[in-house]
Amino acid sequence: MGLFDKAKEFIKGELIDVVEWLDPSQNIIVHRFERKDNAIKNGAQLIVRESQVAVFVNEGEIGDVFQPGHYTLDTNNMPITTTLKSWKYGFNSPFKCEVYFVNTKVFTAQKWGTPNNFYVRDQDFGRVTIRAFGTYSMQVSDAAQLIRKLSGTNSEYRTSDIADELRSVIVTNLVSTIGQSGKSLLDFAASQDQMSKLCEQKINSETDYGIQFTKFLISSISLPEELQKKLDEGTGMNMLGDMNRYQQMSMADAMKTAAANGGNGGGGMEGMMGMMMMNQMMQNQQNMMNQQHGYAQQGYSQQAAPPPMPGMVQYYAYVNGQQLGPFPIQTLQQMIAQGQVTGDTQVWKQGMAGWAAANTVAELSQLFGAVPPPPPPPMN
Repeated sequence: MGLFDKAKEFIKGELIDVVEWLDPSQNIIVHRFERKDNAIKNGAQLIVRESQVAVFVNEGEIGDVFQPGHYTLDTNNMPITTTLKSWKYGFNSPFKCEVYFVNTKVFTAQKWGTPNNFYVRDQDFGRVTIRAFGTYSMQVSDAAQLIRKLSGTNSEYRTSDIADELRSVIVTNLVSTIGQSGKSLLDFAASQDQMSKLCEQKINSETDYGIQFTKFLISSISLPEELQKKLDEGTGMNMLGDMNRYQQMSMADAMKTAAANGGNGGGGMEGMMGMMMMNQMMQNQQNMMNQQHGYAQQGYSQQAAPPPMPGMVQYYAYVNGQQLGPFPIQTLQQMIAQGQVTGDTQVWKQGMAGWAAANTVAELSQLFGAVPPPPPPPMN
């Protein structure tokens, strides 16, 4: 074998003869096949796996796009590339060409969100600032277009590289879709699926990056904090439509809170608040019954109403710098047992000239005597 033949064999051995790519990650959209000087041997094997396409670029121009399959690379099956370059070295000579593998699988669970508040005009609340969040799935629909528009000559192009651009497209079309829908913010929860599909269609029709959205979801639309508080208050007022049910639920919660705090011996503000709520519910119930009885006496109701409950003596208490109450004596007794009210606690009731220490009021002083002393220390 002559020197020329040895050199030829050496060159052929240095050239790549298998062109393929195995995706090591879950977020690479485009990968450039690396080869020194981009030299590929004629007759090399090209392996394009499912969920891939291979794009050949010669001297800056896109040539062939190979779909999934196994190919032998020669001048007979690369008609576009051979028109871009003269094969002056013959059939067995190398050629230089960039190969880009484009991942055509569906990229799922991509998150989006509005970076800032944006304004919408609502039929109920007028001009309102809102924010929105959700997810989307996307897939490459035109590999050549993606390389032309976005990835260019980058060695790798990932989902994070396109995230900001897609977020801008999403927000623009989301604001437009919400504005054109004419739906009230109060109806968004029931129509999020419909709004999501409208946004998906709009984005796909106006995006020419070679990428399409296979799914677009609006997971939440957040209102300004002040408006949300008003809506929550409105929900509470609606609950008051069934006052009896509301009071029963509230009283049950208050009793659970009081029992829990009483059971562990801690008391504290939670227990006090629980007893206050329970006392307030009792007062509301009595007021309602008194009101119903008054209506019955005046002929506003034909149904018989029960007589009013007998009057209960109730005291206000000054605890931790706050005026609380009024409490019936039974509640004060529980508060004394838990250490929330002491003999020095200032109390007042209707008819008293002023505030006085609880242990100086005759009907309360006996409650302190009924409280057992603290338990003795444990024996060593």
